[in-house]
Amino acid sequence: MAFYDKWVLPRLIDLAMRNKEATRYRSRIVPQANGVVLEVGVGSGLNLPFYGTGVARLYGLDPSEELLRMAREKARATAFPVDFLARSGEEIPLDDGSIDTVVMTWTLCSIPDPVKAMKEMKRVLKPGGTLLFAEHGLAPDARVRIWQDRLNPLWGRIAGGCNLNRKMDELIRTSGFRIVELESEYAKGPRPMSYVYSGRAQPAVATS
Repeated sequence: MAFYDKWVLPRLIDLAMRNKEATRYRSRIVPQANGVVLEVGVGSGLNLPFYGTGVARLYGLDPSEELLRMAREKARATAFPVDFLARSGEEIPLDDGSIDTVVMTWTLCSIPDPVKAMKEMKRVLKPGGTLLFAEHGLAPDARVRIWQDRLNPLWGRIAGGCNLNRKMDELIRTSGFRIVELESEYAKGPRPMSYVYSGRAQPAVATS
């Protein structure tokens, strides 16, 4: 599987994430980013064309060197500096409170320890910073959830550790975020793979 994971899977991910439904969510979520931005799971850089003029600098984090190679090619066309970090979401090599906006799209499904990753995102965000997200996950319909659970072991093996049955809004909230905006719906496609949570969240403020 090492050859598949290193060379084949990155190209399959790049092709799969070029679909019209993913582009629809990108065009709605990504332009909201501003200031110093961290994109967790930057992948092959498909979000890069959707960032607006409010971005001062972008850090693109991904564990796949091959996907980062593709992203570097796309970064040549950006109007802002881009720094790529070959790391996982559980270990973000940035200072506390250094980021204005965190962006993650179709990323949290495949991070081995999503709670640790979310806490890392919270750590690097400035007070009042923003998390923008579009993630697929657990569906509300019992019959779909049954199939998500059944398919999940095989799906994870062929799709780079992707999980079909994570309840994304709950993961975000229990990791110390307050969801400000949330839309959840079935995108076009097979229902076990297409229930999408998208929106905006901010670090929750502890109350005494």
